[in-house]
Amino acid sequence: MTLVPEISHLKEENRQESITTTPGCPKFGFKKPLPSPGYEIKIYPPEPAEPFIDPYITNAAFGVRAYPGYQKKRISLEEYMGEISKFDLPSAYYLKRYVQHQYRHNFKPATIKGTIGTGKQFLTFLNKIDKGNLEKITREELEAFIEHEQDRGLTPVSVYSRLASTKAFLRYLIKEGIVDREVLDRPIRVKVPNSLPKAIDPEDIKRLLAVLEKPLDRAMITVLLRTGMRIGELLNATPDAINLHERKIHITEECKNSTARIVYLSDDAVLALQGWIKNRDERKHFVFYTTRSHNMGYAAARVRFNNHLAKAGLADKGYTLHSLRHTFATEMLNAGMRLEILQQLLGHNSIEVTRRYARLTDKTREEEYFRAMDLIERGESNEHYQLDTELQAILEEKKFLPQHDKELP
Repeated sequence: MTLVPEISHLKEENRQESITTTPGCPKFGFKKPLPSPGYEIKIYPPEPAEPFIDPYITNAAFGVRAYPGYQKKRISLEEYMGEISKFDLPSAYYLKRYVQHQYRHNFKPATIKGTIGTGKQFLTFLNKIDKGNLEKITREELEAFIEHEQDRGLTPVSVYSRLASTKAFLRYLIKEGIVDREVLDRPIRVKVPNSLPKAIDPEDIKRLLAVLEKPLDRAMITVLLRTGMRIGELLNATPDAINLHERKIHITEECKNSTARIVYLSDDAVLALQGWIKNRDERKHFVFYTTRSHNMGYAAARVRFNNHLAKAGLADKGYTLHSLRHTFATEMLNAGMRLEILQQLLGHNSIEVTRRYARLTDKTREEEYFRAMDLIERGESNEHYQLDTELQAILEEKKFLPQHDKELP
């Protein structure tokens, strides 16, 4: 029952003028009713309430409720076309056709954005050298564009990416009969340094984990460290993808190759997630989010990570969020995990990519080096050289014995 007071039979003299003054604000007055015999209370019945429908669903495995109606907005084709129209460059029409082709084939938004960015650079360069007509482009102009990108100071990896994106664009135009096949007849390559992944030193890991005070940060960094997930995969994870009882995270779609996989949670990762669940806003759609959004972007996650690196005194070590993934792979191989199993956990299409970690963590090579160096430092290496020479002589003798047997009558 709701009580709705209604004032009646109040004379003007029974009301009192009140003046309220706030520093920095003008004075204002309002009529304040005072107790009076004429004060009457009328009671109105409340309106019938509609049945309550809980808009959330409960994920028993995760232990929280998630909002099922939330959908991440997909960038429309019109938005992509509008972005290209801003360029006002000759042959931008062909870039629109290629982006439309990618959109229809369900390319990832990041790939389409990269195509637009590289396409803008490429068409702008052609326009500057008065070669804006793509139909007449030659191989020399493509090579000049790559040299121009190198002269701008881009890293070899960035130049390699620009070349790959531009070649994909030109291959599409060749298939459509717009560009001459001779443009890509001979390969154009950019040599990229074959650098090893950078893992975080074990002592630095301890220092980093020691400064994680907030449940969100501890959960996010610990899960990245113990699962090898890409940061984009973790930020896109929803509560229904995590099963704490079975200690699994189901990645429905990977950031790079759009395939699903399962990763597993260690004891400390489970504890970190449980600590975050207690403080998590159950109205948010994603596991990790910001106060103003349902999700957390990569930039926000990077800022949080860098702040903790600085707090741990590791800001000058060059560690990134992706270093947590490298550290996971390194530790798994050092613990004896087979390379093909690690490939599946990391979601690599090619085992050659995973093999880079084997080069980084080859304990056998390290042990052999220090064993040999120990012998050299103790002055015992000459004896081993002689043993190797004697062994070589025995092998040579066995090699020629069959020939002598054949020559005997």
